[in-house]
Amino acid sequence: MDVASLTAKIRDIKDFPTEGILFKDITTLLKDGEAWSSVVDHVAAKYRSTKVDVVVGVESRGFIFGGVLAQQLGAGFVPVRKKGKLPGPVIEEEYELEYGRDVLAIHQDAISSGQRVLVVDDLLATGGTMAATLRLIERLGGTVVACDVLIELTFLKGRERLKGYRVESLITY
Repeated sequence: MDVASLTAKIRDIKDFPTEGILFKDITTLLKDGEAWSSVVDHVAAKYRSTKVDVVVGVESRGFIFGGVLAQQLGAGFVPVRKKGKLPGPVIEEEYELEYGRDVLAIHQDAISSGQRVLVVDDLLATGGTMAATLRLIERLGGTVVACDVLIELTFLKGRERLKGYRVESLITY
């Protein structure tokens, strides 16, 4: 399935989660088996010839992509979660949202020094969440192979926060 057809599967929800936000709802793409399979194929193809030890999925929609991509690439999967959601010892990283601040966490033993890490999420907006995730990975000694997102909102300039990293997106607005 081509990118235009995949883009057509995403619906806009006005004023969610707050007034003035135009939310890109991917559930309409995910429920379509052909479209979902195509997304996984598009993303996995980019990394088949690259050594990836661990795929990190960012809470929460990054989990949807992360697990299946890890399986496709023969890699492990590691979740990055909001503060207080992981049961074991964690390290944390505070970051800015478009409308506040939050904290992400990863288990202290989730990534070993030198492991090659692919980070996935559904959306790149301002880049704050992704940048915090990259800091967590590097604090554990991981090497970031790339950051890959389904959707990039280019007008929010999230890539500027991620200079020096490979950033890939399938759909851009």
